[in-house]
Amino acid sequence: MAGTNEERMGTDSIAKLMVSMAIPSVIAQVINILYNIVDRIYIGHIEGVGAAALTGVGLTFPIITLISAFSAFVGMGGAPLAAIWMGKGDRKHAEKILGSGTCLLIFFSVILMIVFFVFQRPFLYMFGASDATIGYACEYLSIYLIGTLFVEAALGLNPFIISQGQPRIAMFSIVIGAVVNIVLDPIFIFLFGWGVKGAAIATVISQAMSAAWNVLFLIGKKTTIRLTWKNMKPDIRMMGQICSLGISPFIMRSTESLVSIVVNRGLQVYGGDMYVGSYTIMQSVLQLFSAPLSGFTQGVQPIISYNYGAGNFPRTKKICLSMIAVSFAISFVANMTAMIFPELYASLFTNDPELIGLVGKVMPVFLFGMLFFGLQNGIQPCFLSLGQAGISLFIAMFRKVLLLVPLALILPRFFGVMGIFYAEPVSDLISAATATLLFSLNINKILSKEYLARIR
Repeated sequence: MAGTNEERMGTDSIAKLMVSMAIPSVIAQVINILYNIVDRIYIGHIEGVGAAALTGVGLTFPIITLISAFSAFVGMGGAPLAAIWMGKGDRKHAEKILGSGTCLLIFFSVILMIVFFVFQRPFLYMFGASDATIGYACEYLSIYLIGTLFVEAALGLNPFIISQGQPRIAMFSIVIGAVVNIVLDPIFIFLFGWGVKGAAIATVISQAMSAAWNVLFLIGKKTTIRLTWKNMKPDIRMMGQICSLGISPFIMRSTESLVSIVVNRGLQVYGGDMYVGSYTIMQSVLQLFSAPLSGFTQGVQPIISYNYGAGNFPRTKKICLSMIAVSFAISFVANMTAMIFPELYASLFTNDPELIGLVGKVMPVFLFGMLFFGLQNGIQPCFLSLGQAGISLFIAMFRKVLLLVPLALILPRFFGVMGIFYAEPVSDLISAATATLLFSLNINKILSKEYLARIR
């Protein structure tokens, strides 16, 4: 049965495969993002302190993002490799990749939890916290960090389940956690009166449920590649391969932390807590939009990797082009709605009229470049699926490290606080155009036996 799920990636029609693989992943990602979104919605409506509490929790975003980035480091680095080797017909090798990836997840969990527990307060001040918001930030983060291993296992093992043609199983992992979170949030926050602390406890419990589901499936009889103690022996060469491919999605996600730090500090200096709060809301909206996009590409990536590993290059190219086109369409439509109705989205997270008005002013500017950013969001995963770590890494770094961060530091000197918001569309447009050019110049060369042979 497991073999049938795997093999259909090379035989079923492309449209049918994309729908069957992508829809569960889209649902999973949308639901996954609800962990933070639901927390923020409830926190933003706490009587009397909602705006300050929302801003405080928003300041933990760089740390939470960095923790999830390490799960992407392993999951998005290891899963394409596993899928390529399944395409080559070597499941034993794919299982060793899974085992080495799991070792990495455990290692990262321990290190991250210790570092952020010890240095959370200075980090949060560095990220733009004020005396009015630091208490809420520390209260949330201290509890969230207890569940670091659960976060890594929930997010990092999920791609390995999708890679074997089991997106529905991966989806249920996320659904279980999200439902638990949504149910527990209002109980802990309002009924028990735990406030921000209650939101964090609900998140930890829900992530633990998702992690348990993933582990139980991967050690069970229905999985194509099984997680065993035997395969969990650290293999330095294999870990290096995972990290080599995973560095790109890691940079993509971890640089979100860098961007948040730079932007939050700039907004605090040039605008104050209200502007930091507006950015928290816009980040939440972007997460809502990026979730279906990420889910779609994550669902399609194993199909690309499997067919590439099998040497079916024309079919691989068709899938890549289809993924890019759909990614662009999703991004354009979603961001256009937020540009037209910014106050509506803002009201989901706060009932403060001043904050809603500010979001209405800055969100159309902030999101303009995102109309076209779906091109990059489709192209970068294509290169990742094809084992092209170098190009994928460049695309990941170009937008945020080389464009967005410098612009967010420079433009406020000329345009004040609005310069920080101008930095986003400028970097988005340039990076989307660059990614499109790189794809056009390289795709035919990569789809060859010579390049496939380099993946060992």
